[in-house]
Amino acid sequence: MMSEWLALREDADAAARATELLDPLRASLPDGPLVIRDLGCGTGANLRWLAPRLPGPQRWILHDHDAELLALATAGTVSAADGTPVTTQTNHSDLTRLCPADLAGTSLLTASALLDLLREAAVESLAEACCAARCPALLTLSVAGRVELAPADPLDAEIAAAFNDHQRRDGLLGPDAPAVTAAAFRRRGREVLSRPSPWRLGAGQADLTARWLTEWCEAAVEQRPDLATDVEDYLRRRLRACAAGRLRVTVDHVDLLAR
Repeated sequence: MMSEWLALREDADAAARATELLDPLRASLPDGPLVIRDLGCGTGANLRWLAPRLPGPQRWILHDHDAELLALATAGTVSAADGTPVTTQTNHSDLTRLCPADLAGTSLLTASALLDLLREAAVESLAEACCAARCPALLTLSVAGRVELAPADPLDAEIAAAFNDHQRRDGLLGPDAPAVTAAAFRRRGREVLSRPSPWRLGAGQADLTARWLTEWCEAAVEQRPDLATDVEDYLRRRLRACAAGRLRVTVDHVDLLAR
């Protein structure tokens, strides 16, 4: 289930986020109550991480196409940096169809682990709407296409390349998303700050590593069926190393602040 995957990755996401973007973000926000829109909010991890690091009062508008995830996102209580309780409302909609009018009165647009799932037209539309509304955008944890496993294996690079091609299927941006998004905002006159936000997975994240590794390999084989036999043996070896605490994985992501 998607909710289980999101719960499994939340701590790794929190540890990876580029905290050096927080000061320039705060400097970009208007005075007074904040209206923050979270696109593709999932179970609310972005809300839980970011809201306590920004001043209050805050009202979050949580956008997602999955009603069950929206219910989970609003189940808990979150407070702003000054202790003010954050208020939330949900928007069950197609977030790729935002227009400038939808963002009227928005203080900040944010999204996490979303951009690589979009097509270029959706990113252009998002940048246009955000710039027209004159609000900053914090877009975090976008897959960058670079993976490093230790100890290394001769198949690592081939599986990574197949996975990246799978991420680009049907015109999705995949690992090209950070560069495409930054360019879309810069063409519209925005300053874009980019910082790495890598997952660093070791023995303490064995469950997440095993789940990520399995799905990474499955996607690679879906893209390159000729790899199936070799990847089956590769995955078996890698999962044994993971269970024994001998595998280290770095999965590169990128955080962007457009202001």
